[in-house]
Amino acid sequence: MKIIVDAMGGDNAPDEIVCGALSAARDGIADIMLVGRGEDILRAIERSGSSELPKGVEIVNASEVIEIEDDPSNAVRIKKDSSLTVALSQLRDGHGDALVSAGSTGAILSGATLIVKRVKGIRRAALAPVIPSSCGGFVLIDCGANTECTAEYLLQFAFMGSFYAEDTLKISNPRVGLLNIGTERTKGTQLQLETFELLDKACRESTLNFIGNIEAKDAVKGACDVLVTDGFSGNVLLKSMEGMASFIMSEIKGLFMKNALTKLSALLIKKHISGLRAKMDPDKIGGTAMLGISKPVIKAHGSSNAAAICSAIRQASVAAGTDLAARLQENMANMKIDTPV
Repeated sequence: MKIIVDAMGGDNAPDEIVCGALSAARDGIADIMLVGRGEDILRAIERSGSSELPKGVEIVNASEVIEIEDDPSNAVRIKKDSSLTVALSQLRDGHGDALVSAGSTGAILSGATLIVKRVKGIRRAALAPVIPSSCGGFVLIDCGANTECTAEYLLQFAFMGSFYAEDTLKISNPRVGLLNIGTERTKGTQLQLETFELLDKACRESTLNFIGNIEAKDAVKGACDVLVTDGFSGNVLLKSMEGMASFIMSEIKGLFMKNALTKLSALLIKKHISGLRAKMDPDKIGGTAMLGISKPVIKAHGSSNAAAICSAIRQASVAAGTDLAARLQENMANMKIDTPV
């Protein structure tokens, strides 16, 4: 197994990216291909404490970097020797099994679509993070790649999320819910109403386990395994949850630091607090799968540290061990809307 890593993408590149990649290689998660400015990568390796290139790690030089101010839709076309463009090309040509990048989401989406290509028949690739819930977690799809969607897009998101949950999270017959403002069939805008009918039809005619509309408050309680929505609503939900998690952990810390008695109480339940913090720690998840692309692409958070990159590589290796693209292709007949001639 070889994972291609964009060493120059993200706020903490290349040091944290390289450090996380080296940790993954040492832990035996996968062999690593670091793509980027060779001299910068070598210096980062030296700063990490290694005097030579570790076993299972190789460097592929790329002279350019896609910066945050670059137009994401054109960046891979203009900067043909950027670390992201070269990394995607390496993935397309079969020199690695999956790709991890903490670079621009728009550039990764655009580049993956242009270079690696979508699965034939898939209208749009979608971002599908795993969100913690009381039952372990659920797949949220989409969380920002497609702010404007059609019912057919959401139908395809449902299948992609379902197969992903089954193949990588090992959830048998995943429950698929549609994010809405109420559970009644008649709730929502025209998009939700049309999507509900398509998902209900797919449930009756195929293997999709659609359980109906789901409110956001119930999703985190474990009401579904896959939550389908447009990228705008999904991103608002994701950012709200991230902010609330940060707020809650801050409040808990402040509560236990008030006086000697509360500090003693904190010591008594330190193990449980650590478990809660780990459950809500994005570094443990590492990244977000970009579903619908013909080969596995994992988008790591832009501010990822070494631990998050290592987790993203682990996630990429799991995704590479499945054949999601083939499953999507096999079920394409259930994922298209027949249009009149």
